[in-house]
Amino acid sequence: MFYNFVLSLQNSIIMEVQIKDNKIYAPLKDKWLVLTPEERVRQEYICRLVNHYGFDLSQMAQEIQVNNSQRGQGKARADIVIWKSISEKNDETSAAIVVECKAEHITIREEDYFQGYNYAAWAGADFFVTTNLKETRVFKVVKGKLPKGLEEIVDIPKAEDFTNSKKIKELLSQTKAFTREEFSKLLFKCHNIIRNNDKLSPEAAFDEISKVLFIKIRYERDNTGTQIFSKEELKKLREAYDKTKSKQSLPFYQQLFECTKEDYVKDDLFEPNDTIKIKEASFEAIVKELEVYNLSRTADDIKGIAFENFLGKTFRGELGQFFTPRTIVDFMVALLDPEEGEIICDPCCGSGGFLIKAFEYVREKIENDIQKAKEQIKTQLYDENYESLSEKKRTEVDERINQYFTVLNQELDTAKDGSRLKQLSHDCIFGTDANPRMARTAKMNMIMHGDGHGGVHHHDGLLNVNGIFENRFDVILTNPPFGSRVEKSLKITEADRFTNEDKIKYYTKRYGEEYTKALEQINNNINNSVIDLYDSGKFSSLTEVLFIERCLRLLKPGGRLGIVLPEGVLNNTNLQSVRELFEGMAKIILITSIPQEVFMASGATVKPSLMFFKKFTAEEVTQYEQAKDKAYKQVLSQYTEQIAELKAYIEDKKNSRSEIKTKKAELKAIEAQIAEEVKPIVKQLFDYLIPIAQIQKAGITTTGATCENELDELLKEYVPYRKEHKLWEAIAKQYEYKVENNHIYKKLNNSNWEEIC
Repeated sequence: MFYNFVLSLQNSIIMEVQIKDNKIYAPLKDKWLVLTPEERVRQEYICRLVNHYGFDLSQMAQEIQVNNSQRGQGKARADIVIWKSISEKNDETSAAIVVECKAEHITIREEDYFQGYNYAAWAGADFFVTTNLKETRVFKVVKGKLPKGLEEIVDIPKAEDFTNSKKIKELLSQTKAFTREEFSKLLFKCHNIIRNNDKLSPEAAFDEISKVLFIKIRYERDNTGTQIFSKEELKKLREAYDKTKSKQSLPFYQQLFECTKEDYVKDDLFEPNDTIKIKEASFEAIVKELEVYNLSRTADDIKGIAFENFLGKTFRGELGQFFTPRTIVDFMVALLDPEEGEIICDPCCGSGGFLIKAFEYVREKIENDIQKAKEQIKTQLYDENYESLSEKKRTEVDERINQYFTVLNQELDTAKDGSRLKQLSHDCIFGTDANPRMARTAKMNMIMHGDGHGGVHHHDGLLNVNGIFENRFDVILTNPPFGSRVEKSLKITEADRFTNEDKIKYYTKRYGEEYTKALEQINNNINNSVIDLYDSGKFSSLTEVLFIERCLRLLKPGGRLGIVLPEGVLNNTNLQSVRELFEGMAKIILITSIPQEVFMASGATVKPSLMFFKKFTAEEVTQYEQAKDKAYKQVLSQYTEQIAELKAYIEDKKNSRSEIKTKKAELKAIEAQIAEEVKPIVKQLFDYLIPIAQIQKAGITTTGATCENELDELLKEYVPYRKEHKLWEAIAKQYEYKVENNHIYKKLNNSNWEEIC
């Protein structure tokens, strides 16, 4: 349960889902069915239709066949069908509402909307609902045609509303466009409520909003009944709490926060003594403003984008450097094309934009893979003989397919050990940020987008922490702070030392010997300067320079880096030594110049470029060292006699000190000259093509409005180019599934088949 108390509604009979053993009761069929995630959602929503909307079981039906009578072909089973009355159901007239259900942890995709919409249209319904309980969306059905886009409305009618045609017409006209602008405006309203009522600074007001958002997320994640954390629900819960609380009990809204803190204690989101610092009236007002949105899960990134927009405008100047425009994030992630099983990091994660997109990018690959497996199973079992089977045999096939789908759906459950999405969220997403507010924001953002927050930490991105250390990552995507410097006076202190013994044991067990070595970066350098940890620190103290080296060190051999940098940073003559250092660590696989206006909406004034690197593989390290050795020998041969003469003169004790000093200076100058002459030869011997792109339009204007995006075309050109030139080799986890002898099997890459059901 969400809270440590139970709410009981007096004088009302509540229909509840009945589960016994591995069966669930279906009242519309009056029989016990196999308990599957889809069936649970179906029965939960039937209860909601009865309890909340007032429908009678007699005016509903489950799994009703609907036909495309207009085309004379096509049939499907609608999950739940509702008629206006019992008599209309009995007369087999057109239905009023059609509901399609998906398992709770299944993201509802656009094709699911259209598929269900077809069913609703075939049934003659006015309303179409799609739900996985965490997300419920309602659409108006336009008779006679399939629209290009579905029109979302606020809600379905209650049972009593069907006698009121005016009410039905009103509901059908109340469109509900969940736009980023709407949600962003809501967040600003919440922000103003706190500033006006509680007189807090913008930063402090944001902290309080984040607390309310976490409470709401937690409630809606755990609650499958009411779903939305509304003012009405808050009132009911508070009344139940007040009946049982003691004189020492906290006010209800503070108790909600205590429960939330406890739930996220392992994530270090809040300080143990942290409280909600706004008035209860402000808390209620914010809950009221946000009640239209279910924040536990959504199929797109509307909330995340709105949230970043809100942050960028609220904290422009202080936190503006943390925001990377979405068009840039999308391009960089797609270009580096992270695969399932690859470990991803952003050591300057800000609000988590890169991590969220990378998570969603890989998750979509997994979901498509599972969907493909489902289609294969349906094709195999729904063969040409299916329709000729008896109803009993067809039911057996249906139940067997449901069983297989249940197993496959578990692969998409972030809470299930061993599932593909659990591995993605738990083992593959890591980030850190030096600003505690941004680290918390990134965690919140990750939770809102599907999870993966556990790998996000508040920590200096230049220092090792938990799972973030050298030679560990396949892909790094980042927009580091630039325009500032790391001063020599910035020391590694005892405060940087990680001392939590329980967590050290946990991380040592998880990461092995490499984690022990990672701790040495700090433990062995107490009182030393942070800048001294990096070779580039000898040449530059610029943050962007240090972070390039940091990222390259974090990568595994062959790993890929996408980084936002000030344009021309590596062409700066003052940074020539830095460029040479990095040329000895990685290949530049693309440089993309983008217009300055792209970052202006975030308050940035520097013209940026996007640079992509691939860290040397072991083979490339050897090739580079061989090129250096060959070049050095080639140049050295021209100075051999001269060097020998100088060394002989220096070693001759007969010569005066001043003359020897002069000859030593000459020898040093020759060595420097050799080093300079070696560089172009190395580049010639270790030559490779560096593609450079100049983009004029990148999808966003100075005001934040959308415009033409040439990055899309660049991506289309680059993908075949990098495949043709084999710029990198990503070893992805490739899963296969098959059904054989009434069992489902799975294998990873070239391993043996393993029975999973």
